Amino acid sequence: MTVRGQWIIVAAVVTTMGAGLFAATRFLGDELFQVTIGSEAPNFSAVTLDATPLQRSIDSYKGEVVLLNIWATWCEPCRVEMPSIERLHSEFAARGLKVVAVSIDQPGMEEQIRGFAREYGLTFEILHNQTGDIQRQYQMTGVPETFVIGRDGIIHKKVIGAESWDSGANRALIEGLIEQRPS
Repeated sequence: MTVRGQWIIVAAVVTTMGAGLFAATRFLGDELFQVTIGSEAPNFSAVTLDATPLQRSIDSYKGEVVLLNIWATWCEPCRVEMPSIERLHSEFAARGLKVVAVSIDQPGMEEQIRGFAREYGLTFEILHNQTGDIQRQYQMTGVPETFVIGRDGIIHKKVIGAESWDSGANRALIEGLIEQRPS
């Protein structure tokens, strides 16, 4: 094979790879963005459970320390961890922690979600992502999944499954993030 023929093959391979990468980023978008510790928290949208639903997104909480919990009423591990989330909220809300629990229950389940909140005495903000698209945006594998997000919008902790959120290590993490002032 001639040198010219080799260059033609190299050019064809590079062009094909470039086209594939372009198509992947164009059509997959968020799926290529890894939602991990150190990455920026993806935006999402959900509605409140009030009589007059208001749209909320992660941008609504910019500048705040956020514990974002994604859960469902039928999820047993969610039931296990909710009391510890409420205790953490009670301790740190006045100091700057914003707990946001986003239910992925199907549309029409608002009364069941309210009942769940009453049963567990939850006083933090509860939203409903009726489309379930938050699961794709946060690349979830199941519920619950929880993300601790700093004032800068960066994920500092990601937990798959139930967690004791009022443990010493979690309290220290939250306290440290609250003490960090925005730059």
